[in-house]
Amino acid sequence: MKIDRKIHQQIRLQNLLFTLLFLILVGLLGWLSQRYFLEWDWTAAGRHSLSEASRKTLDKLAGPVKVTVYARENNELRQRIDDLLAPYRRYKPDLEIVFVNPDLHPDKIRELGITLDGELVIEYGGRREKIHDLSEQGMTNALLRLAQSQEKKILFLQGHGERDPLGDANFDLGQFGHTLQQRGMQIEKWNPGKQAALPENTTLLVIASPQVSYLPGEVDIIRDYLKKGGNLLWLTEPGDSRGLRDLAAFLGITFLPGVIVDTTAGLLGIDDPTFVVVAQYPIHPVTRNFETLTLFPQARAIEAANEETFSPAPFLQTLPGSWNETDPLEGRVVFDPDRGEKEGPLTLGLSLTRTIDTTPEQAPGQQRIVIIGDGDFLSNSYLGNGGNLDLGLNVVQWALHNDQLIDIPAKTNPDTRLTLSELTLALIAFGFMILLPLSLFGFGMFIWWRRRRA
Repeated sequence: MKIDRKIHQQIRLQNLLFTLLFLILVGLLGWLSQRYFLEWDWTAAGRHSLSEASRKTLDKLAGPVKVTVYARENNELRQRIDDLLAPYRRYKPDLEIVFVNPDLHPDKIRELGITLDGELVIEYGGRREKIHDLSEQGMTNALLRLAQSQEKKILFLQGHGERDPLGDANFDLGQFGHTLQQRGMQIEKWNPGKQAALPENTTLLVIASPQVSYLPGEVDIIRDYLKKGGNLLWLTEPGDSRGLRDLAAFLGITFLPGVIVDTTAGLLGIDDPTFVVVAQYPIHPVTRNFETLTLFPQARAIEAANEETFSPAPFLQTLPGSWNETDPLEGRVVFDPDRGEKEGPLTLGLSLTRTIDTTPEQAPGQQRIVIIGDGDFLSNSYLGNGGNLDLGLNVVQWALHNDQLIDIPAKTNPDTRLTLSELTLALIAFGFMILLPLSLFGFGMFIWWRRRRA
């Protein structure tokens, strides 16, 4: 076929049109890749994806969030921060990230108190949080603090051998207390022997397993606080009520004698029958979407004796194979109803609520009280067992009226270490250093021999 001048021009026009359309298609694909994307995280434990706790935290933030990064023109540091914040920005499109060189804004740096290169300032709802922990845990904890409407003050009673909320001893609650502080809660200690009046603006009063009895005047202060609608978390232990029997009567509760014995613990390899395993939870806001096992060493059972003032609701109950043992725990322990022992399910976590009047401008509020028949489950020794930490956080959040934050679990760092035995290491070394080179050498010799024969 002879190509004349007209056909040649048509071919050139078609080629030009095809090139133009191809460039337009490439441009559209580039534009779409900026607006829409697909990604997969195949790393161990999803290290490059937001955890469930972080996603739930972002879901609680209704408005826009601004993150200002004060970092010098250091590409490595800025890239590290951008990699940290990128999953947050993808999950929450209205999260704005701004990089600022602190050397160019010295007045602003002094005003904000920026001291480290790479510090972040997060702003949400008129509030501000400053962090320098460049990790997902640090970022999510800061967002959790901003998600709370106001600062919450938690007051721990001291002076009677109670558990220290910031102590390092096995008996104390230091790890739990530091977690509460990371969540934006203010922890203070109150010794009524040194300070007679209860501090103002107390959001939650905590009685954590006293070892010495309270004086009648101290009990009166606690009761007056409750009469005014204060919230309470009472961690009690088997045995003597430590002078708080009148407080229990005011709340309309009684404690069963003895210690709870749970035969279910033996099925999990726990030899001590006084370790209570809770696997099923009644319907309650504290245990909403909560399905993790929790462990309670040396617990006592609670019963609601009077429902006239407060509305009781159990949220922690033992399984049927349990009872309150009143005899000494020696030899073979058996259930004996003739000695007043009651068979499970028994309540070891009880909430009490009632409607209280506030100011005329405000709607009536709700007073919240939590009594748990064990304090060891939040101690430094047992906090890491099962879902003890998450349950403790849920209890405190509910008592503080932070219902929207109850089902956000604690963020834990994944274990990314690879531990190999000496035999495994020897086999790997033998494979890579001896077997693989010999295989390659043998395969090469075989190819050389085949070619020589051909």
